[in-house]
Amino acid sequence: MTAERPEEPSPEQLRSHQWYGTDGLRSFSHRARTRQLGYLPEEHLGKPVVAVLNTWSDINPCHVHLRERAQAVKRGVWQAGGFPLEFPVSTLSETFQKPTPMLYRNMLAMETEELLRSYPVDGAVLMGGCDKSTPALLMGAASADLPAVFVPAGPMLPGHWRGEVLGSGTDMWKYWDDKRAGLIGDAELAGLENGLARSPGTCMSMGTASTLTAAAEALGVTLPGASSIPAVDSGHERMAAASGRRIVELVRQDLKLSRILTREAYEDAVATVLALGGSTNAVIHLIAMAGRSGVRLTLDDFDRIARTVPVLADLRPGGRYLMEDFHFAGGLPAFLGQLTDVLHLDRPTVAHPTLREQLAGARVHNPDVIRPRDNPLAQEGGVAVLRGNLCPDGAVIKHIAAEPRLLRHTGPAVVFPDYRTLQRTINDPGLGITADHVLVLQGAGPKGGPGMPEYGMLPLPDHLLRQGVRDMVRISDARMSGTSYGTCVLHIAPESYVGGPLALVETGDLITLDVAARTLRLEITDEELAGRRAAWTPPPERYERGYGALHSEQITQADTGCDFAFLAKPGKNPDPYAG
Repeated sequence: MTAERPEEPSPEQLRSHQWYGTDGLRSFSHRARTRQLGYLPEEHLGKPVVAVLNTWSDINPCHVHLRERAQAVKRGVWQAGGFPLEFPVSTLSETFQKPTPMLYRNMLAMETEELLRSYPVDGAVLMGGCDKSTPALLMGAASADLPAVFVPAGPMLPGHWRGEVLGSGTDMWKYWDDKRAGLIGDAELAGLENGLARSPGTCMSMGTASTLTAAAEALGVTLPGASSIPAVDSGHERMAAASGRRIVELVRQDLKLSRILTREAYEDAVATVLALGGSTNAVIHLIAMAGRSGVRLTLDDFDRIARTVPVLADLRPGGRYLMEDFHFAGGLPAFLGQLTDVLHLDRPTVAHPTLREQLAGARVHNPDVIRPRDNPLAQEGGVAVLRGNLCPDGAVIKHIAAEPRLLRHTGPAVVFPDYRTLQRTINDPGLGITADHVLVLQGAGPKGGPGMPEYGMLPLPDHLLRQGVRDMVRISDARMSGTSYGTCVLHIAPESYVGGPLALVETGDLITLDVAARTLRLEITDEELAGRRAAWTPPPERYERGYGALHSEQITQADTGCDFAFLAKPGKNPDPYAG
């Protein structure tokens, strides 16, 4: 079924007409101030006004090229007969921002929504890519519900060091453990510093950034193939300009995000993430994004869909290749072409009336990178959802990045009440940590972190690394980088800071992980657990004022997307009266 397109609106039907096109004093003032900006009437009056929301900054290496790409977007808008206005918005740098940019995802979502609502714009181009910027921009834009196109920042070039191809993040963890094990020294680390990240762009493995931009493409809010174009490839600039042209067409068609971001679109994004072996962070973000679209997406949906799709992308950290390889193997259109039996092909995208038309003709050029269905990397999707008395509201594990021997394991817990304590004491011989122990981190969830930092790939003790141990069962209410790996159980809900069962674990308790059975269990009696719960006292609030206090008051738990409660609630806000 081909989606029907509304008739093109007249200039008087454009949203921006309320600001510019009436006979009142306010419109006179708006036109005068636009002259102050140096624009002629014929440059903007009666034309679609496009907001270009740019997350560029000098300290965000993932987005450092977006200042130039914004010019390409604006070029495309001008060419299509629109009027672009660039808005600088919050930059969320996973690399530098502490305690974690996840603390500020909802702030950028609010900023996006309110900018689009309060200014005279008819549509938006959203420019982002570093982990939290993609969901934040799309959450805010979904709430504002204007026509919008997402421009992914694109992955950086592959890393190189001494003849070896490096994946940012993934090889950082690997070689840091080698340093702690005494296998390499400071000279090698200095070379690695220069070789890990060679250009602007997001991590070039299937980390959180590439997972979320692939999800955005699967949702239908980017141009076809946009999510994997390397950041410094000239094709990236061409894609940015084409996105600028396309948003003008979308405004003229009045194709709002609500017609794109449907339940079917979110289910297809989940299938895409799981078949890519993508980041566990996508679970939280897609649940939050879906909520802004009025779609109830749950952990059970992820687990259900995971059983219907294989892992077909041989990409690090679960596989061998990097994003540039994926792009030239055919990118997401070719990848989705392997999954047509599980996708909703008759839904619209920003580029085509149906996803079916968007995927027509897409071909896989390297079956080692994008595998056929009869040769998957894994038979089921790359993320499993766990339940049990330790995580009554759920937890997740990226089991394709774990050592298979640990996917069913019972061991005694070693409990760390917070990440600083873990860093300070992980090498304490007095703890007697063996490879069979289960490392448990508390206090790292949405409220306790604060902001749920990426602490979940807990460091192993140096003495075990020197023995050749590279994986252990690790459990926390934290997240982990999509470039991380290992047997790491994450997102335990409810978190320990609010009194979830994780807060009640004591060193020496036996914990059983059984991924095949989808269970995580603390091996104590219900009576013992109830007694510990009765004796538990809540920690003091971390923030006394400011944004942190708002975050602590409003943040929801991982299983419901970590949105703010007042933003996640249903309801519509009216457009402002422009006078």
